[in-house]
Amino acid sequence: MKRIAILATNGFEESELKSPKEAMEKEGFKVDIVSPENGEIKGWANGNWSNSYKVDRNLNDVKADEYNALMLPGGVINPDTLRRNEDALIFVRDFFKMKRPVAAICHAPQLLISADVVKGRTLTSFHSIKDDLINAGAKWVDKEVVVDDGFVTSRNPNDLPAFNSKLIEEIKEGKHKEQHA
Repeated sequence: MKRIAILATNGFEESELKSPKEAMEKEGFKVDIVSPENGEIKGWANGNWSNSYKVDRNLNDVKADEYNALMLPGGVINPDTLRRNEDALIFVRDFFKMKRPVAAICHAPQLLISADVVKGRTLTSFHSIKDDLINAGAKWVDKEVVVDDGFVTSRNPNDLPAFNSKLIEEIKEGKHKEQHA
């Protein structure tokens, strides 16, 4: 059974956590919400706080090698908070080092910039962080989903069907020898 980590904290875009999680669980994957918070984390939808989601495992209690892949939901608050957490950055980097699939949507690549894993990679994101990604050495393209050797990115919640499909495909393929930080 494939085990997937969704790294998130308060302020994640609800649809960008809920939709991929449901799609992966439908495939039979075990999906854990991993967070530096304990208990529950609160989502964001339509410009307001939304539903709370149970944290399955605290970030301090997990290692990347326990998981087959990593998924990062966006939202404005979520990645901005996580990018300032050294344990979150180490967790993200470890997936790239192990050549395992990583998927990020919307603003989530901000976390990847701080983890220093986007240089030389082709990806997409929410348009407002395009310049940040280019300045970090990424090749940014405007497509609903981009796959670069096990690294899946999308722009916004409208792209979730394509994002979920490619995320699942990359997880099923497993390690990608060309995956790199």
